[in-house]
Amino acid sequence: MRAATERCAGFTILELMIVVAVIGMLAAIAIPSIVRARTRSQTNACINNLRQIDDATQQWALDTRQAASADVTFASIKDYIKRKAVCPSAGDAGTFAESYTLSTVTSKPTCNYYPLTHFLLADGGG
Repeated sequence: MRAATERCAGFTILELMIVVAVIGMLAAIAIPSIVRARTRSQTNACINNLRQIDDATQQWALDTRQAASADVTFASIKDYIKRKAVCPSAGDAGTFAESYTLSTVTSKPTCNYYPLTHFLLADGGG
């Protein structure tokens, strides 16, 4: 008689553990880079919003002949802003008033969420 030796095709537990370990190591390497890139992207988007708000403020002041010390509100400049200006760190439910603070024509707008990292330099650069 012949002994029946059936061999099941599949992976051993050791092979599966190695694959899971490799995937885990790749994830451990990739996730911090993704988080850093997301943070950098949000910072750049917020600074660009601040630049657009400052440009809108200056355009409004020129068009309406405002003094340098004139107070600025969102209602004054909303027609000069092309798209929704909200800090990306605010999420989808954020509003302009929650995201940015305006004061006078000569002062730069500020971000309310991360004022130490999301700001305009005196020359308008980020």
